[in-house]
Amino acid sequence: LKGSPQHTPAPSALGPVWLSLVVAMGKVHGSLARAGKVKNQTPKVAKAEKKKSLTGRAKKRFVYNRRFVSVVKGGPKRGPNSN
Repeated sequence: LKGSPQHTPAPSALGPVWLSLVVAMGKVHGSLARAGKVKNQTPKVAKAEKKKSLTGRAKKRFVYNRRFVSVVKGGPKRGPNSN
């Protein structure tokens, strides 16, 4: 209805209005002043030289031999997905 004013009661007429805010009570992860403390304390160790890793056909051959050809029968099973 266009001409009639709608009556909406004031917020105080509805009773008290409670606003709830979520407030984190405790700090979760410490201050940023201590960030990187452990990394900065550890001594720097140079990386050791390694032989280059196999690629392509040579790698497939290496993996096949490791998984299926040189399988040790008996004894404790060790290693990743040992079969």
